[in-house]
Amino acid sequence: MRKKVLVVDDNGNNLMLEKDLLEVAGFQVFDAENAADGIAIARREKPDLILMDVRLPDMRGTEAAGILRQDKGTLDIPIVFVTASVMAEGRDEIDGISNSGFIGKPINTRTFAKEVSQFMK
Repeated sequence: MRKKVLVVDDNGNNLMLEKDLLEVAGFQVFDAENAADGIAIARREKPDLILMDVRLPDMRGTEAAGILRQDKGTLDIPIVFVTASVMAEGRDEIDGISNSGFIGKPINTRTFAKEVSQFMK
């Protein structure tokens, strides 16, 4: 059974690139362009991992993660933030979320799928 990954990013180019790289690596990929859709898909599909941008049009990715952490159906899903926000305050925001990780943008297309795999249980 293929591992399921949800990619949440409002930048269409980033979303397509991440989705393509993961599909080529054998993952089943779901995608959303905003936090609300991402939360709904996560609740419905129960992915093995969520890749989330921090800056989304409707709310911050960390806020969406907080919502997912309060839902027993999505509580244990690892959330990896894929973001260019590597400043100290951005890292502090991410570090406060349980079972989460970080991949910096721009992503390395050669190693991205492997990096993602390392966050899965």
